[in-house]
Amino acid sequence: MNHDLEELRRVGRTLNEVLALLKGEDQRLTQQLAGQEYDLGSTAGSPRQTVIGLGEMISGVRKSLDGIASYAGFDALGLERQAAFERGRLHDEPLCVPSGTNRMARPLGEATVQALRLLRELDSFFKGDFAARIDKALAAPRATYPPTDWVAYNKAWRREMREDAETA
Repeated sequence: MNHDLEELRRVGRTLNEVLALLKGEDQRLTQQLAGQEYDLGSTAGSPRQTVIGLGEMISGVRKSLDGIASYAGFDALGLERQAAFERGRLHDEPLCVPSGTNRMARPLGEATVQALRLLRELDSFFKGDFAARIDKALAAPRATYPPTDWVAYNKAWRREMREDAETA
């Protein structure tokens, strides 16, 4: 196996714990909102957007955990081509993590905060500056997506992308 098995076990256990925390938070919010009429979606931080953001993070963490399991399984079975494919994606950060928090009401739920702090410990495993993005998400005073002004949002996004490209 090309990756340290102990490292993969550590990352897998952490992702599994994060997944359980986020699923628990999703169940709590879903039960809290059951039977209530609530904004169906267009306002950042609304109950609906909060549930969507949480669901996106759950999906991203699940996909990362599945990738580790697939890699380990293919490698153990001697299926080199399939293992190489999964190996190439192992260090990609989970989709929508922490960006799913951009949709979520503040303060973030306790389980969400705990999950993000656990994920922060995996900074050296994932590509890029994963910990800094988590810190930014935890410090954000409010939800920012979907934006109320798409033109301003797109300008800011393009500016941020240019700055990131210049520092890379």
